[in-house]
Amino acid sequence: MPAYQLPKRRRIYLMRHGDVTYFDDSGRTIDPETVPLNANGREQASAAGRVFAEQQVRFDRVIVSGLPRTVETAQRVLAETGQRIEVEIEPAWHEIRGGKLLQIPLQDLEAAFLGVFDGIVPESTRFLDGETIGELFDRVLPAVAALREDSSWDTVLLVLHGGVNRAILSHALTAGGRTFFGHLAQATGCINALDVGSAPRDWVLRAINYSPPSPLHRDIRNTTMEILYAQFIRYSRS
Repeated sequence: MPAYQLPKRRRIYLMRHGDVTYFDDSGRTIDPETVPLNANGREQASAAGRVFAEQQVRFDRVIVSGLPRTVETAQRVLAETGQRIEVEIEPAWHEIRGGKLLQIPLQDLEAAFLGVFDGIVPESTRFLDGETIGELFDRVLPAVAALREDSSWDTVLLVLHGGVNRAILSHALTAGGRTFFGHLAQATGCINALDVGSAPRDWVLRAINYSPPSPLHRDIRNTTMEILYAQFIRYSRS
């Protein structure tokens, strides 16, 4: 029999930031660039950290998008694991960018909110009349490639966003392609585990959308954007 050497792969833990509140009690929109974790989000982040600590996972690098909700989530994870490690910022992994809500015709609002996360989504589809899926891929994937080219790490933690996570997971599911699966659920505070080898197509998905406080997602049947759209409509009518 010919000799066989097991492939060597490295581990990417890909998290979504913990829960946040985008509307205050009066219905006023809170700036998504500055919004912090809410109480539920803080607990989600700490719960994820406890899972990593229990499994004795140690990170070589921790990278966030730079938005406060990703930084705070990463810091809470590290507080639980006891690691003192510098949190790095990769602006290319900011969340998919929307346009101005007030400029979207009323009849187009539902599609603008929900279309990007509905099934297999064409690259031309825009999120809230802003960035397209193609533009999202164009900025997210080069940063993924650069991360893989860096041989200094074995285990990395990325704390990012629902849309960005879907782009990375879709890329992995298609072994390096650009098909966007908008219906991949990403609960706030969830953990995904992906392994990467040396070849660009060498992706192995180990876990998707693991949510430590509620592993079976028992009480959730709607997506984040569906809930946000419902809130937006309710506050707009009040």
